[in-house]
Amino acid sequence: METTQYIVRIHPAAEGGFWAEVPALPGCFGHGGSVELATLRVREAMECHLAELALAGERLPVEKSPRRSYAIPVTVRSPRMV
Repeated sequence: METTQYIVRIHPAAEGGFWAEVPALPGCFGHGGSVELATLRVREAMECHLAELALAGERLPVEKSPRRSYAIPVTVRSPRMV
């Protein structure tokens, strides 16, 4: 299994709670009533996003500079090619 780190930006949500985005994975978001829940949900979204890229045979995006931001490790199992 490969472990990759991506920058996750956490923002307060207008309706309450927080939302998280992954700039390196456009369209990858998560929302929750707490930072922890938003992080959990964005992690799930990241895993699905990366699994879909792997299934399509596309290269996984590489984070350019994970400094000065919160980064969470995501483990993605690449599907077996038949």
